[in-house]
Amino acid sequence: MTMRRVISALVHDRPGVLNRVASMFRRRGFNIASLTVGHSEKPEFSRMTIVVDNVPESALWQVTSQLWNVVDVVEVMDITDEDYVARETALIKVRANQENRGHIVEILDLFRGAEVVSVSPSTVILEITGPTEQVESLLALLEPYGILELMRTGLVALTKDEEVPQDGEFRGPALVGAPSQRR
Repeated sequence: MTMRRVISALVHDRPGVLNRVASMFRRRGFNIASLTVGHSEKPEFSRMTIVVDNVPESALWQVTSQLWNVVDVVEVMDITDEDYVARETALIKVRANQENRGHIVEILDLFRGAEVVSVSPSTVILEITGPTEQVESLLALLEPYGILELMRTGLVALTKDEEVPQDGEFRGPALVGAPSQRR
């Protein structure tokens, strides 16, 4: 059985780390559905949210344990089965004229976290932030109007656990394949 996995990784904020992580997945033949990177709560570190599709169940351990072998990776968590919050943002350029612009705005009003960010005589650019399913639902409703351009950020995710690491420590309970010297 294959499945979608959501992996969170804390990495040193250095040039080349993103390339090394993506190359590790490529070399093993795993498809990255989305990879989002941004500064973390710790100076000099970034947090990655990596969504991998079609990973055979037999290879789940390999995916996370191989991340530990990437230089500059200091924490890896497969959060797929954890209690977590995930969001993504999308900018959507839709064909719009005077006749249908009101209908598009009415559709947008159904979605919390969505707004019009730009209007021209022939298009509107919409922004939505929310769970992937909410973004997909809005896209389906806008399709008949003509989606001209679309840009999605990919998933960002954090676990809901209340454990907060002390300065200089990294979380431990959800770590997968962590070598003892990295803890």
